[in-house]
Amino acid sequence: MLLKNKVAVIYGAGGAIGGSVARAFAREGGTLFLTGRLRAPVEAVAKEVVSAGGSAEAAEVDALDEQAVDTHLQSVIGKAGRVDVSFNAVGIPDAKILGVPLVELDVEQFSLPIATYTRSYFLTARLAARRMAANKSGVIMRVTTLHSRTGLPLVGGYGPAMAAMEALTRDLSAELAPQGIRVVDLRPQAMPETATIREAFVPRARASGMTWEQWQEMLASRNHARRLMTLEEMANVAVFVASDKASGMTGTTVNLTMGSLDD
Repeated sequence: MLLKNKVAVIYGAGGAIGGSVARAFAREGGTLFLTGRLRAPVEAVAKEVVSAGGSAEAAEVDALDEQAVDTHLQSVIGKAGRVDVSFNAVGIPDAKILGVPLVELDVEQFSLPIATYTRSYFLTARLAARRMAANKSGVIMRVTTLHSRTGLPLVGGYGPAMAAMEALTRDLSAELAPQGIRVVDLRPQAMPETATIREAFVPRARASGMTWEQWQEMLASRNHARRLMTLEEMANVAVFVASDKASGMTGTTVNLTMGSLDD
């Protein structure tokens, strides 16, 4: 029970990554406050956690709305007394981001992922840190992707957005670590259970004629294991990073690309 007595807020909990992390946190004893822009999918994850014997509460929170995030965190403090973990798995649809060459991309399309991802991460991290500082402890986490470090075609501003969040993680850690607050990214690559990979597949399929199976095989061929990571594997690492067992880890990105990117 690595997260026993830990209070975790998960943003984007209705998505594949956020939901998987919520289930893993619950299995390890965490008390969960799950949020998302749409209540129904978050509620479904919360009900699943509770039916399995865990503790979870769902709320509709737009992670781009500072007042909404702040109000929700205040309610968490009122109910649980503290916030130990803030996990941001917020994503945006990629249909209007992917598949267009940079020279043909308008500035609004290019800027959309950069502004959205960095704003959400900054708001949730900053507001959580203000609560965590009172206890001199806490963990702030965010999911990024391989795009932060590797040049890839037809991804618009997605790569710069991921790189910006990893830079923000380092800067947040530099300021918050002296207060006992750790800040860590997880950088998985190509988990086929997520909508993101399927959205990325569509423009490539149009351009190359690859099938879904061929697309996965191509992605797997780029890493050491010759297979793609599962959501469960990613979530298990998230549990460790959120736990006191990882107390020496901050200001860094955990490379979960299975060798696609060699650090």
